[in-house]
This record gives sequence, C-alpha cells and structure tokens, in this order.
Amino acid sequence: MQTPTVSKGENTLSHLITSILYTIVTVVALGLIYPLAITGIGMLVFPHQANGSFVESNGKVVGSEIIGQLWTKPENFQGRPSAAGKGYDPTSTGGTDLAPTSKKLIDATKATIAALKKANPNAVGEPPIDLVTSSGSGIDPDISPAAAAWQIPRVAAARHMTPEAVKAIVDAHVLGRTLGILGEPRLNVLDLNRALAAAK
Repeated sequence: MQTPTVSKGENTLSHLITSILYTIVTVVALGLIYPLAITGIGMLVFPHQANGSFVESNGKVVGSEIIGQLWTKPENFQGRPSAAGKGYDPTSTGGTDLAPTSKKLIDATKATIAALKKANPNAVGEPPIDLVTSSGSGIDPDISPAAAAWQIPRVAAARHMTPEAVKAIVDAHVLGRTLGILGEPRLNVLDLNRALAAAK
C-alpha cells in the first residue's frame, strides 16, 4: 500500500492558512470580545470609576478624582507639579525620566522651590518634597498632609479664615492608607478645595 505524499508547497500553504486563521481568531477574541467584556463588567460593577471618576458640581463636571489639576489662585491648595504639561494631560502621563544629577531637573527643582516660597511667604520650613517633585504618573491628584499643612497660612489669609479653621478642614479630609496598609495618608486636592469653597 502506497503512503500518500504531501508536497512542500502544499505543506507551506497549510501552515499559512493555519497562521491566518489563528491571527483572525486571536484578534477577534483578544482585540474585540475581551475588551468589550471587561468594559461591560466595569460599567456594570464600577460605573463611576469606569467613566473616569468625574466630580460634578451643579450638573457640571469640575474634575476627576484621579487626575490632578493646575490650581493657581492663592485661596486654593496646590497639587504636585505635573510632568504631563501644565494641563495635567491624562493622555500624556509619565515621569520626567531625568536622572538625579540632571542639570535640567536640578534647575527645575530650584525654580519650583523659589516659586513656592514666594507664593507662601508665611509657610514654616522648606516645602515638602511632594510639592517640589512630580509623581510617576505626572498627574497625581493627591498631596501629603504635610504638603497641605505647609500651605495653610496662604490659604487662610486668601480666604479670610483662621489657620485653625482651615486646618480643621484639612484634618477632616485626610485619607488613610488603602486597605490600612498600602501607600501613605493623603488628601485629594480637588476634594479639599471644594470643601473649602463650601465652608466659605
């Protein structure tokens, strides 16, 4: 009995067809079905987070809980510097990737410290490190309790409030570690500034 033989050309064509079919199945499964399923589950289980964690005031979006903003008015607490441009662009996240010895980083840090001291003449001590350096994402919406405390004299004076009254609002908005163990205590700058505006 003679064994059927497969030519080299037929074998190559078979592999090519298998590769094309595998690519199509993979693209459909992992490029369409999986993302749509995960998005659907996210919208169902965590609708607020899945839609950007937007914060509304009087029916108008005023920001996001997870994206920092540029606060320039003296009556507002300022957040961390942005490495994603002045607009805290969420489509351009990332750190500066500059080495600690980089002249550009050193000059930028000195300029930031000088600007902070000029805007906060009554602050005690040096600016906390998170007011001077950007985060890994470049759009961090939070600051440390120390960074908020350092800005209290300026904010209180600009809002014609006592430092004690502003400190009470700051203390009330400190968020603890996630699950009690992850990260450090922090304050969401948008939430804090909204609370100040509401108090006034």
